[in-house]
Amino acid sequence: MVRWYYLLLAFTIAIGFSESKKELTQGERVQQLTDAAIKKPIINLNSEKFRQFVKATPRNYSVVVMFTALAANRQCGICRHASDEFQLVGNSWRYSPSFSNKLFFAMLDFDEGSDIFQQLHLNSAPVFMHFPAKGKPKKLDTLEIQRVGFSSESIARWVAERTEIQIRVFRPPNYTGLLALVVLLAMVVGLLYLRKNNLDFLYNSTTWGLIALAFVFVMTSGQMWNHIRGPPFLQKTQGGNIAYIHGSSQGQFIVETYIIASLYAAVSLGMVLLTESAGKREDVGKRRIFAMVGLALVVFFFSLLLSIFRTKAQGYPYSFLLK
Repeated sequence: MVRWYYLLLAFTIAIGFSESKKELTQGERVQQLTDAAIKKPIINLNSEKFRQFVKATPRNYSVVVMFTALAANRQCGICRHASDEFQLVGNSWRYSPSFSNKLFFAMLDFDEGSDIFQQLHLNSAPVFMHFPAKGKPKKLDTLEIQRVGFSSESIARWVAERTEIQIRVFRPPNYTGLLALVVLLAMVVGLLYLRKNNLDFLYNSTTWGLIALAFVFVMTSGQMWNHIRGPPFLQKTQGGNIAYIHGSSQGQFIVETYIIASLYAAVSLGMVLLTESAGKREDVGKRRIFAMVGLALVVFFFSLLLSIFRTKAQGYPYSFLLK
């Protein structure tokens, strides 16, 4: 009798355990995801929830997951910025008139699902992956942030390509540019007012030359490309090093444009010094110094520019001083 009692107790516990581990049906998963998305557009996942809601089949919905590492000790410099952009896409989708339970946005932090990172062979962060309703993710289901960046607009375009769901990004108004323009105009007006009796500085060729050079440096360094594509500021390589120069001619980092602009400025300064050395007839010593410094600047920094170009344009055969 005692034996039957223990068998019955074990059988009851086993049934209860199996019920607690019972997988959710597709309808239950959709309902829970929908409820979570309404409360918070970006659903936070851990390993268990990832398997339950993203990997489980059958599935009649798509999930876009951002794999990230937001903890300070992970030292992911761009993860926070990427998270803000991803959050913007999720909010735009949540409050879109076309919002439905066919697409969900989620985030998995490394500290919450390191085993999932290992299963997917992810060695860096952030990574954006689309898990389609049918089948396994393909190569194009991973966003190429090195090529297109991770701005909210880039993410929305990529999502539209993978799901045919159009998301119009509603970015909060940023008055920083307007404020800077107003301050600049106020300074210009104030300067003109203070110098209203002497406006000869407006005819100073050196001033306008510096303004023209600054504009050229901005445009030739790739600032407009940054504005359009929204690339990361810099990137951490798989070896843990920081990359300041993008390894392909199809992409660049924000810090890279600053470096290129500085190199252009150094070459231009060298040319200015060479020109000045040719024009100073009265002081031979100063002419010699200007010529030597100017030539050194042009040769060294042009060689550095050519070296950077070689690293980005694979197979380019020419170099000068620096490989």
